[in-house]
Amino acid sequence: MSQIIAIANQKGGVGKTTTTVSLAAAIGKMNKNVLIIDADPQSNASSAIGFNSPNNSALYDSLLNNYSLRNGIMSTAMERVSIVPSAPELAGVEVELVSHLAREYRMQNTLESLREEYDLIFIDCPPSLGLLTVNALTAADSVLIPVQCEYFALEGLKHLSNTVELIQKNLNPKLKICGILLTMYDARTNLSRDVELEVRAHFNETFNVVIPRSIRLSEAPSHGISVLDYDPESAGAVAYNQLAEEFLNLSNGHHS
Repeated sequence: MSQIIAIANQKGGVGKTTTTVSLAAAIGKMNKNVLIIDADPQSNASSAIGFNSPNNSALYDSLLNNYSLRNGIMSTAMERVSIVPSAPELAGVEVELVSHLAREYRMQNTLESLREEYDLIFIDCPPSLGLLTVNALTAADSVLIPVQCEYFALEGLKHLSNTVELIQKNLNPKLKICGILLTMYDARTNLSRDVELEVRAHFNETFNVVIPRSIRLSEAPSHGISVLDYDPESAGAVAYNQLAEEFLNLSNGHHS
């Protein structure tokens, strides 16, 4: 059964793109077909896998002009992973969609037809709660929330979970939080441990796996490949492989 997962957090720099790309790579290696939708005008997911300036406005055209998103799907160097890259024009979508009818449902309409072709569709959301993120959450079956282990992590999470509740109530009743992922975890600091305890106490959807702070994770995007291909033995790659297993078990209904 195909699933659409939005990877969202209104804060920047929490590991959204790293998680989108690394989790997609890990799941692709497990023989599943994955599509990444780069819905962030900053195009970090696109450049992280080697599409530095793709002249590809497919997502923009599909949101504004109902073009088929299929025309914009590109294959990647990662096995079984495709991407619809982002384009700078996306930055204008927030303003241009305002006058459209049913503007929150544009992404849902364009993604429905792709469901049968992919096991998983990941949407990398921009670091805001604007119309692009609302569209992604309306299209998605669930949302994965990466959270950096830092002060104020919980405030941001509460804010985002309020948004998720609003969307459940008004736009997408089936939306659920598939998991909260602790990123940039440093086991040597009290802060990381405190944040972990606090997040787990408030949100029982928190993944068991935590993603460590890792040089390799931050280096991989500059080579245009995922950390699983850049350094498969590194702590970051190992953690994302474990996350992929935990994620797929949860999706299949095996709660550990």
